[in-house]
Amino acid sequence: MSIELLLGSYTRRVSEGIYTVQLNNKQKQLEDLSLLAKVGSPTYLAQNKDSDIIFSIVNEEGQGGIASLVKDENGDYIRQSVLLSDGASPAYIAYDEKRQFIYTSNYHKGEFAVYSTDDAGNLELLDMVSHTGSSVHENQTSPHVHYSDLTPDGKYIAVCDLGTDEVYTYEVNDQGKISEKARLKVNAGSGPRHLVFHPNGQTTYLFAELSSEIIVLDYNPENGEFTEAQTISTIPEHHTDFNGGAALRVTKDGRFLYASNRGHDSIAVFEIEAEGHLSIIDYTPSEGETPRDFNLDPSERFLIVAHQNSDNLTLFERNTENGRLTLLEKDFFAPEIVNIEI
Repeated sequence: MSIELLLGSYTRRVSEGIYTVQLNNKQKQLEDLSLLAKVGSPTYLAQNKDSDIIFSIVNEEGQGGIASLVKDENGDYIRQSVLLSDGASPAYIAYDEKRQFIYTSNYHKGEFAVYSTDDAGNLELLDMVSHTGSSVHENQTSPHVHYSDLTPDGKYIAVCDLGTDEVYTYEVNDQGKISEKARLKVNAGSGPRHLVFHPNGQTTYLFAELSSEIIVLDYNPENGEFTEAQTISTIPEHHTDFNGGAALRVTKDGRFLYASNRGHDSIAVFEIEAEGHLSIIDYTPSEGETPRDFNLDPSERFLIVAHQNSDNLTLFERNTENGRLTLLEKDFFAPEIVNIEI
């Protein structure tokens, strides 16, 4: 049996857009890299539950924005709608299936935006907010919105601003209008990049990119507020060279958390203990340069890592009892991949 992985990329060197690759569960290997659609730097992707519409970041001819690609009767994905503006494209895109909203995070412009879509894949901008502020790190001279997605209860949108060291909680009404409900300020220089929720719907893991830390948060679904519970490093003490945190994944059983390190080029493996706190199990070499994203297959027996700068995917088998990773394959070519969607 094979599982199809959807791959987003930069198109700065050799990539041409959105790719697919097959994970052969039986043979425990990756197969059949294929170009799905030519898109300029589709760095993050989302799709509807039927996988017949893909929502993509796009950057072409000095303009950035989002696009929808709809699957036709031949199985090809054709552009349906494209919304572009001058300057940088967003860094993250998420799809709200229930309300057919799209949420985007623009790192360079410091903006969080809400779009509407429909069954045909049409797109329309509904509302946008621009953040203000800065912080102490050289990469924090202005706001850098890096992530925006639904909370597990569907009530709010959690938004990470790497430039201001803040996590915003927004409410989006049925007309797509944005209103702020809460805001958490974390340690100066942390750089909040992404977050994931534990299956319990309240414990939250925030990746601080600049400080290479996981900040464990408690989420209050009544008012959308986050409070800090623990901070733990994703790199060993002896690593003093550059590192930047990237992606996070938590297992469905709530027992393990994985985090990718760019610089240390590793996957940090954590056990999730009582009250959602973390303890380090291992730092597994990712076997490539700049592991920007990774993902677990639906069975969670396999973990696939994408390397932005060395153009390779790495396949690991995961021990579901102790969380550790065993290398299966490390030289599968895939160009400039920065996002893996399953």
